[in-house]
Amino acid sequence: MNERTGIITFQGNPLTLLGTEIKVGDKAPGFNVTDNGLAPKALSDFAGKVLIISAVPSLDTPVCDMETRRFNNEAASLGEDIKILTLSMDLPFAQARWCGAAGVEAVQTLSDYKESSFGEAYGVLIKELRLLSRAVFVVDKSGEVQYVQYVNEITEEPDYDAALAAAKKLV
Repeated sequence: MNERTGIITFQGNPLTLLGTEIKVGDKAPGFNVTDNGLAPKALSDFAGKVLIISAVPSLDTPVCDMETRRFNNEAASLGEDIKILTLSMDLPFAQARWCGAAGVEAVQTLSDYKESSFGEAYGVLIKELRLLSRAVFVVDKSGEVQYVQYVNEITEEPDYDAALAAAKKLV
């Protein structure tokens, strides 16, 4: 598997990403993940929607919590054509518990715990931690990637405004 270094750090320490780097203009790779009800979900389940895909290490950490709550708040003003997905390696049970406690209903949380197929396909699987690195992808209705941000320091938040602006231009 493709290993990439020099892209991300955790508290200043360099980490290795597994998988292929996604670039604007790429066809969004498919993935197989699990929803909070333990049902399988794939990229194709969201066909015809503009997607904001937010990859986070764990919902049970402060920055991931803030990020997912922020996207949940923003979702209310985005309309039906834009769907926000948050992916992590957290177990579906933990994601469901967190969403209930946080009141997050507009963002769909999906778990990559079984196959890490999202992490590998989008180049965000951290070799040393087996967690997903913080990143945001915007995919248009035809399945083409229109925005990519791999957050260099995974303890920092992404550029919400840039991701939201990229998604809004597509509807």
